[in-house]
Amino acid sequence: MKKCPKCSKVDESGSVRFCEHCGTELFFMNRFEATNVIDSILTLYFSGTGNTKYIAEFFSKNMDAKCHSIEDDANFAEDIKAHGIIAFCYPVYMSRVPRIMREFVNQHMKLLEGKKIIILCTQLALSGDGTRAFAVLFPKNHVEVIYTEHFFMPNNVSNMAILPMASDKSMKMYALRSQRKMHIVCENIKAGKIRKRGFSLFSRFLGLFQGVFMGTMEKRANKTVKVANNCTQCGVCVAVCPMGNLVPDSTSITHKQNCTMCYRCINKCPYGAITVFWHGKVKKRYAWREVQ
Repeated sequence: MKKCPKCSKVDESGSVRFCEHCGTELFFMNRFEATNVIDSILTLYFSGTGNTKYIAEFFSKNMDAKCHSIEDDANFAEDIKAHGIIAFCYPVYMSRVPRIMREFVNQHMKLLEGKKIIILCTQLALSGDGTRAFAVLFPKNHVEVIYTEHFFMPNNVSNMAILPMASDKSMKMYALRSQRKMHIVCENIKAGKIRKRGFSLFSRFLGLFQGVFMGTMEKRANKTVKVANNCTQCGVCVAVCPMGNLVPDSTSITHKQNCTMCYRCINKCPYGAITVFWHGKVKKRYAWREVQ
């Protein structure tokens, strides 16, 4: 497939030397450009407290991609059918994919067949094979993974003393670093370069070590949602829970054992009254913020 550098006309046969429109010599298109003549990009993300939302929207802006949270009230079936490249963005939990994203993929598995996939993960520290964990959700040859990358982002576990909360200075640093890395990612994709972060033997070993605990943690999180006595039943946690896990009763908030461990309720509660899995006191509520 060739493209005219002057008027952008495309020769799909690749056999024509000069542009029939303006006479300029045609050049062969790189892999990404040739794909994008037919395919456009759809970004689908899950974000608990804003980190992944920032990455997904920044990527989409740079790649002129349509962008949706998987929590949106959108026609995902039509969107997936209309796009040849799907970029999935999510936070890595112990080298594994959040349950809400796994369930979304399973729900749309048939529609994703034959699609080209980009995987972008956010992480606090070592993510192991967090991108590969997403790729193996699909049957063999079901999709084509064309690029994967991990982005370091701030801690959102706001009630664990050993994990510090980011200062404004740190937030600015995270934003600048992620922007620089994203520009490289977008340029690589446009140039047709394939990179698969998280697929090395070391990443797989680290992912195996971390991921072995994830199933137990998910089961425990489903049973350990705790609401303290200072809960006022304001309903904030009920409204923001992506799983519909929290419900008010006559005196407090109860749960349906359906937690995805996103920490959104913990960071949104104005009274620090709700915790999951780890029940330390909330130090400072976290939400992604851009610092100028």
